[in-house]
Amino acid sequence: MAEKLTVEHFLPHVNKSVRVDGWHHTLTISKVDARKLAEWEEEILSRQPFIVMFRGPPSDVLPEGMHQLHVEDGPSFTLYVIPVLTPQRDRQNYQSVFN
Repeated sequence: MAEKLTVEHFLPHVNKSVRVDGWHHTLTISKVDARKLAEWEEEILSRQPFIVMFRGPPSDVLPEGMHQLHVEDGPSFTLYVIPVLTPQRDRQNYQSVFN
């Protein structure tokens, strides 16, 4: 079984570029948002839920799905990436959710 990814895998890479296999643009890890667990949740959950937010160019949206991502001067991850509603016209936001 593969290692479970945690917040700590992504925090050092905030604001770094991420190359996506098969896509000619890059993403940037813009934010890692972890939810504080209630005491009862700590006893039953195997990891803290979190979301990794990415920022990309405003056009040519990366399709939702599994993608191989390579962090600049860092690790590679295979993640399910989802484009999300982005009110700002200068970018497209994406997220990967970890429950």
